[in-house]
Amino acid sequence: MISSKYKHILISGFLLWLFSVVGTTLVALTQQETVARIADNEKRVLLRNLYELLPADRLDNDIAQDSIELSASPLLGTDDPQLAYRARKEQQPVAIIFNAIAPDGYSGNIHLLIGVYEDGSLAGVRAVKHAETPGLGDAIETRKSDWILGFDGKSLDNPVADAWKVKRDGGEFDQITGATITPRAIVNAVRKTLEYYQIHRERLFL
Repeated sequence: MISSKYKHILISGFLLWLFSVVGTTLVALTQQETVARIADNEKRVLLRNLYELLPADRLDNDIAQDSIELSASPLLGTDDPQLAYRARKEQQPVAIIFNAIAPDGYSGNIHLLIGVYEDGSLAGVRAVKHAETPGLGDAIETRKSDWILGFDGKSLDNPVADAWKVKRDGGEFDQITGATITPRAIVNAVRKTLEYYQIHRERLFL
């Protein structure tokens, strides 16, 4: 017969195992739910940003689903493959929105969405992630200033190549008061993205 002391040990061990299993399961379920919620929020933010660059009446496809994976490229500032999102209307190319990175911001990488119309002109630019200084470099956000809207309609020929700089460097683009490094990095990243589009445009809408 099993002694009462041994039974107590067995019961205690079983309860510890049961609590461990239940606890691990709850943590796993919570983590899965959190990951799913984060992914859903990120998709909502992405869609909001995409449709800020391209008004809904300019396209009739599901831009978030009509994507293409692009290899890492110095022109896009990326070390890993990135998705680009294609807008079409009546199956004809309208624009493509690139994930690009300005790697030389004041406080590190500035993640950008850069929309380019089929003709090579800019639909717009948005900063979606950065660590620039609050009150200075964060003026690249549309909720802080309209500085980044100055790219709308620009192209590699407008302005001319030598003018794709901030005014302090002899170019056409405004600085942000008290922050030159941040706008300089973004101007450079946008120009490189337009160069990427010019080189690869034939295959981007296939």
